[in-house]
Amino acid sequence: MGNAQSCGVASLAVCSLYFVYVHIYCSHKLLKTNVLTNDKLPSFGYLYIKYLIRALTRRSGYLHTTRAKKKCEAVYTVLKCRLETPMLRRFCGAGGYGWDYPDTEYRDIPLCFPEFLCSRLLLMVLTDENFRLNPAGLVRVCQSLKTLQPIDELKKGPFMLQVRVLVYRQTDAGVEVDICLSATSRSRCPVWESVLTLLSKNKLRASRGLTRNENDTQLDEPVPENMRQVELRVPWSTNLQCVWSFSDSSLCRLLSLPAKLFGCRSQTTPSLWMLSVCLAEIEKHKGVEVITAPTSVIAQFKEPLLLPGKVTIRFWETTKNLLSSSTQGLSFHMQQSGSNISHLEGLISKS
Repeated sequence: MGNAQSCGVASLAVCSLYFVYVHIYCSHKLLKTNVLTNDKLPSFGYLYIKYLIRALTRRSGYLHTTRAKKKCEAVYTVLKCRLETPMLRRFCGAGGYGWDYPDTEYRDIPLCFPEFLCSRLLLMVLTDENFRLNPAGLVRVCQSLKTLQPIDELKKGPFMLQVRVLVYRQTDAGVEVDICLSATSRSRCPVWESVLTLLSKNKLRASRGLTRNENDTQLDEPVPENMRQVELRVPWSTNLQCVWSFSDSSLCRLLSLPAKLFGCRSQTTPSLWMLSVCLAEIEKHKGVEVITAPTSVIAQFKEPLLLPGKVTIRFWETTKNLLSSSTQGLSFHMQQSGSNISHLEGLISKS
């Protein structure tokens, strides 16, 4: 009996040492450089430990000073990335395109898919010692993405992904940060780029910051005659699919999985899911040429989408005045069915 216990303790010790070496020590050594290869990346376990430490030791809504002797923004680059079809199917199945979307002819890779590929890099940036905000509770305020070439270029060989911090801004509601995500083809030509604006809310001023969108639930222009409308049901299981398929970097979303299993309606869907579903519905009804490169998408995120729920997606051709010039595009809007609660507004235009 004593020998069995000793063997059990020894086995546990060996497993613990293995975990510490593989997931902690090796990951720590890898993050000594900002340029990595796709086959050697820090583990999610190590990154979530760093995430939790920074979430507990930093206040939300404040810019924190870094220990670095000279100012250096957080940036990570991953080389030799390859597109995997099972991963693409997983994203398409959860993002509104359908599991068999990659098999459809004349279809480009979904516009939001490269952000999914950047999920681990984004988590690396959010937990980097040079990142000056609390990574927990960051809210996506807006996003602008553009395709310079068809995203299918990423299928042709090893490509490069990069995530970097651009700028921090003080606002009434807290601190905003712009983070740039980009994908570059094997020929070193830029293919896709997205700029995320994330808000770290200052709880003392959060109520004042939220009031700026109270009157922004209606469309800014009259309903056009060419508007099309799609209604979708969003079941509570959507969030489970998003956690699995989108690799959401929010630790609190993973910790709240038990509540999702019991159908708690306080859970919300990721902003990436809302944007992906809008673009998927637009492509289904307007054709793939609407999002064919070169294309620019600007999206503003409003109120969170509670689960389960029902949403209405509207889209219509429009003309916007940008920089003293008129631009033809396609506006889209997601709101809660039967109410004026707006979740997302955006514009698709040709670059």
